[in-house]
Amino acid sequence: MKKTFYITTPIYYVNDVPHIGHAYTTIAADVLARYHRLRLGKDNVFFLTGLDEHGQKVQQAAARAGIAPQAHCDRLAPQFVNLWKRLNISNDDFVRTTEPRHTWVVQKALQQLYDKGEIYQRAYTGWYCTFDERFWTEKDVIGGLCPECKRPVEQLSETNYFFRMSKYQEWLIAYIKQHPDFLQPRSRHNEVLGFLQKPLEDLSISRPKSRLAWGIELPFDPNYVTYVWFDALVNYISVPGYLVDDDRFFKWWPADVHLIGKDILTTHSVYWSTMLKALELEPPTTIFAHGWWTVNGEKMSKSRGNVIDPNAIVDEFGVDPFRYFLLREVPFGQDGDFSRETLITRINSDLANDLGNLLHRTLTMIERYADGKVPEPGPAGNLDLDTSLRQMASELLPLLDRHVAQFEFNRALEAIWGLVQAGNQYIDKCAPWVLAKTPEDRPRLNTVLYNAAETLRFLCLTLYPFMPAAAGEVKRQLGLLLNFSKPLLAHDISWGGLLPGTEIAKGAPLFPRIEASKTQGETCVNQEEPSTLKPPEISNQAPEMTPEQISVEDFRKAVLRVGKVIAAERIPKSTKLLKLQVDIGAEQRQIVAGIGTKYTPEEMLGKRIVIVANLKPAKLMGVESQGMVLAAGDQEVTALLTTIEDVPLGSKIK
Repeated sequence: MKKTFYITTPIYYVNDVPHIGHAYTTIAADVLARYHRLRLGKDNVFFLTGLDEHGQKVQQAAARAGIAPQAHCDRLAPQFVNLWKRLNISNDDFVRTTEPRHTWVVQKALQQLYDKGEIYQRAYTGWYCTFDERFWTEKDVIGGLCPECKRPVEQLSETNYFFRMSKYQEWLIAYIKQHPDFLQPRSRHNEVLGFLQKPLEDLSISRPKSRLAWGIELPFDPNYVTYVWFDALVNYISVPGYLVDDDRFFKWWPADVHLIGKDILTTHSVYWSTMLKALELEPPTTIFAHGWWTVNGEKMSKSRGNVIDPNAIVDEFGVDPFRYFLLREVPFGQDGDFSRETLITRINSDLANDLGNLLHRTLTMIERYADGKVPEPGPAGNLDLDTSLRQMASELLPLLDRHVAQFEFNRALEAIWGLVQAGNQYIDKCAPWVLAKTPEDRPRLNTVLYNAAETLRFLCLTLYPFMPAAAGEVKRQLGLLLNFSKPLLAHDISWGGLLPGTEIAKGAPLFPRIEASKTQGETCVNQEEPSTLKPPEISNQAPEMTPEQISVEDFRKAVLRVGKVIAAERIPKSTKLLKLQVDIGAEQRQIVAGIGTKYTPEEMLGKRIVIVANLKPAKLMGVESQGMVLAAGDQEVTALLTTIEDVPLGSKIK
């Protein structure tokens, strides 16, 4: 693996309102940066993002607001800076193209190219798109509209400076063919080669000040400013130290990854690559252009009012669920669709039921059976179960290396969740709550508890790049002493690294379930609390031996289904009530059951039960119950109803 890693996002246009697309690119870059820090160490990773603050749109927006362009930029920049802080983005630098350190390098680079004859002046007539701030030829414009943004263009005739981009067309075609990983995914590689089948024209890299004054002045002609794309793209070399600090610059350059959206593929693959070639610099190792997000199947647009605000998502669901959803839901590189319902499903199934449940049940059992300290493992006992868990954990890191190297974030998370699910299954099959009942099984119990905790240590390390806050909380609750800025994954993680005797600090559930009603905003009707219900009337009469008969139609009104308990805990201040999370196939239900004197929460985990699925929700001790567990017994529960055969979850009882 390379000794350093340099990753960039595009520098976002300061006039934009931060949306899910900006967040998507930046979160993906953050994952790569964090992962490589765990591999290489903090000092060998450089992560750059920032803002593009020049151009005609900024000048026009500032004029409408009645303020100077710089003041306009200063007012807007914090919306990006603050969002990146909220999303736990760990960028090492944040560039604004109005900063002197950047403008100086842009002017020096322009002067170099001008002195070499790579830039020349000529008159030009063409169709100009103000929104994209670029000229188009007659053959590009269809129906008077820009081929990119579909907005009207205007014909302009003016003298400008041009970069000899056409000179490098054949070189670029050959370079792309010789470097199949340069443009990713593969579809982008083919797209750019298709674009280069047409003659490549020279690039206008100036705008007359008479039309546009807000930009970096050309060093060889004070009557012009620099074309915004020539200015913006140079940030990738200006910040690491091009022409300022050679040692620092060549530590990082060429960049390992330029992460961009597919809408700016041409500017990066063609404009930027040829500019670098003219400056006698290597292109970045990889330019990865990911897909777009739609919302409930529709393209995002301000007119539709469906632009996703990351701040609103974080307010409602939290940072790590948002990060997880974006990278797990679709293969990186393809287009994805965002829906609130799908996000909630991911949170409840993957984060609450799988990961959160594994942490909570493991620490609960260590607290109960080992005095809150990770026990010393005893003999191996069930070798197959123990070996299988250790093997899956040991194979996780090589899997992640392969998936991260290929930008397969969803597959990396699938691999991590394979270990999460294996950890839960291990606990179900080993049944520590049964082992705890027999003193002779204490050594085996300690082994099971240790292995479950060690699984969480592996998960803490590998989850950190994707969900840093959640990993930090796992670290805290498990009592781990980890410094995530160190190269913790420089070598394979060895099983057995968790020290016995480590004191745990169990906290609140890592990811509480989200109870989404059928209609957003709908609230369930609250039933009376148990303390307010009238006590049953006492009668001295013997109970009737023959119950009231009901019809088949009456019986059919009760929907009974088979479920599996996937999480269980006691209701505070109650000896009888347990709060269960029950998987009934198509959904999960929270059910409060009065079985706490017969069963412990640990004994309930993994049990197949029968529930009344269409019972009106009620609140017991302030906790909502969405069904009823069927059990045998008169005054006290003596047994739960279940099935002899292992039937699918959700099966109807009839």
